[in-house]
Amino acid sequence: MATPALTLHLSRVARHWPFSSPLFKPVLYPCARIVPKLPFRRRVVFSCNLSRRFTVAASISPDLSNTGNHGLDDERYDVIVVGGGHAGCEAALASARLGARTLLLTLNIDRIAWQPCNPAVGGPAKSQLVHEVDALGGEIGKIADRCYLQKRILNTSRGPAVRALRAQTDKREYAMQMREIVESTPNLSIREAMVTDILLGKNDDIEGVRTFFGMNFYAPSVILTTGTFMSGKIWVGRTSMPAGRAGESASLGLTENLQRLGFEIDRLKTGTPARVDRRTVDYSGLEPQHGDEEVGWFSFDVDFHVEREQMCCYLTRTTKSTHQLIRENLHETPTYGGWVEAKGPRYCPSIEDKIVRFKDKESHQIFLEPEGRNVPELYVQGFSTGLPERLQLPLLRTLPGLENCSMLRPAYAVEYDYLPAHQCSRSLMTKKIGGLFFSGQINGTTGYEEAAAQGIVSGINAARHADGKSLIVFERESSYIGTLIDDLVTKDLREPYRMLTSRSEHRLLLRSDNADSRLTPLGRENGLIDDRRWKLYQDKQARISEEKKRLKSVRISGGDLSANVTSLSSQPVKDFSTLESLLKKPHVEYKVLDKHGYGNEMLSRVEKECVEIDIKYEGFIVRQQNQLQQMVHQQHKRLPEDLDYNAITTLSLEAREKLSKVGNENQSLLFKGFAIFISVQNLQSQSPGTNLPGISCSNSPPCSAFRV
Repeated sequence: MATPALTLHLSRVARHWPFSSPLFKPVLYPCARIVPKLPFRRRVVFSCNLSRRFTVAASISPDLSNTGNHGLDDERYDVIVVGGGHAGCEAALASARLGARTLLLTLNIDRIAWQPCNPAVGGPAKSQLVHEVDALGGEIGKIADRCYLQKRILNTSRGPAVRALRAQTDKREYAMQMREIVESTPNLSIREAMVTDILLGKNDDIEGVRTFFGMNFYAPSVILTTGTFMSGKIWVGRTSMPAGRAGESASLGLTENLQRLGFEIDRLKTGTPARVDRRTVDYSGLEPQHGDEEVGWFSFDVDFHVEREQMCCYLTRTTKSTHQLIRENLHETPTYGGWVEAKGPRYCPSIEDKIVRFKDKESHQIFLEPEGRNVPELYVQGFSTGLPERLQLPLLRTLPGLENCSMLRPAYAVEYDYLPAHQCSRSLMTKKIGGLFFSGQINGTTGYEEAAAQGIVSGINAARHADGKSLIVFERESSYIGTLIDDLVTKDLREPYRMLTSRSEHRLLLRSDNADSRLTPLGRENGLIDDRRWKLYQDKQARISEEKKRLKSVRISGGDLSANVTSLSSQPVKDFSTLESLLKKPHVEYKVLDKHGYGNEMLSRVEKECVEIDIKYEGFIVRQQNQLQQMVHQQHKRLPEDLDYNAITTLSLEAREKLSKVGNENQSLLFKGFAIFISVQNLQSQSPGTNLPGISCSNSPPCSAFRV
């Protein structure tokens, strides 16, 4: 008998690094589930005198030469990711980098990380998500920094909490770069397949997936990132066909399987505009939109900060002819014709939605943006439509500059299945099936950035679940990622969800510039931040800290700097004022200190901005931190699992229905519904010492921003 083959799979668990702020110190909770053991697989955990611990996964493959079952063990993994979009790529990369043997299943390997709509990354609130994904060790920011065609900082006239970096990217270069990274990552395998079934084990925990052609792949953790492909159907006017996007087949069968397993399924809609040939556009009367001279960066890793030649975008507007043509043909569109009832995105409406909803507006802005350096396609932003193809070219030619344009691709709408995310916990693992995770548009979101943010969270947690570890939860006060996930799983969302700065109550604390100080220690602790990146982070934080100390200690009296500050701020400068006090004055930026020789040449532009924001907004930041500390006392009170909301008559019927649907798992008193908080306070004020049934209102210590 042949000796069994023994394969050792090492997974490093990083050092536990202290967090830079006690507010963001993680607290560990015991794991709620025991990961079932798979056949031919055992796990041994050992430790030695080194500061690191390792997990050894030993796969013993019996001699199958006489059975015909060659390669059976090759189909067993730690994590399986279904879908190769932006959520799937971040999930697969995070899982593999944490040492989990990972399989990425996708319908088309050539369309990994494709940008089927606008090839752009960032924008208001979305850029904060990209910065946070990068701070955790993700890829979307790095790829955008390497593939940009143009970059602009938006909202520069407003405060730092709402400023946003946006990059127009080269669609094909972006996909190629991401594919190269995915294909070269250790522990990560890729395979083309259409998943149709979820396989369950004896305890109704996940066991693996089955494909359309009957292949079974096994893993204790599975992540579904199906995008718009699950029972997808595209519409051009009255004509439709099954597809996840133009030219690519839909994923069929998985919806029915999930329904049989007890999941609630619903339908959403989105769309993409036509593409025109940029060589047929008359730019002479259009308003150019140039990129910033000083380029901003998504990644905190300076090795990816390589400047490139920027391309110009252009602004045009709709006309009376545009509006008239749309009004006369509304009945030809899927939504207004009545044959598609799925909800579309509120904050990225079709051009016909704009005409109907904003009747008083004479015109709407339309941006013409390149899709690549070496392709003729222009993306007509703000002009998605469901009109028939025969009307689309005449409609495009009503726009100034496009009177003689050629259309390369028609616009279309796409409807698809999604699973309302209240069926997930905040770890993004489903409540019904242990080990099954949802990320991206399957949770009802829209946008590459929202998908990537969910992807890295589910990738981390899927790897941890496969290794029998507790799962990480991002609290909403810790990050935009936490706000995004908390909104998804606690609110009954019935339209595509887009991240907005207004959704975060703590946006002054959750800025783009400090995403690394908030999340890089967590990325390091989980093993996604390597030694080189960690040293970059530590050195940057040290320089910022030292500079703030210097500005507090250096004083000036009179001179050109004082005169310049007085002129800018319209406020007098006292003798022996510190540089810090000058920087706090309105309209005084760090570059004023540089101009007069009081700046620090050792700091980068980004580091100077961090110093300036921390000093100038110190009072506001401290006030919001104090408010947050007071809130967490109530916010993280644990609600009993058997709490009957229908018995709380002080709540509205709608509130009782929604709270009952969401359930009590991992929910907080404050964000489960402010109405509960008011009810508790009112009842206690009337009858001190009394509580609602099952709710303890005793004081408790504030919880951390990250919980596992």
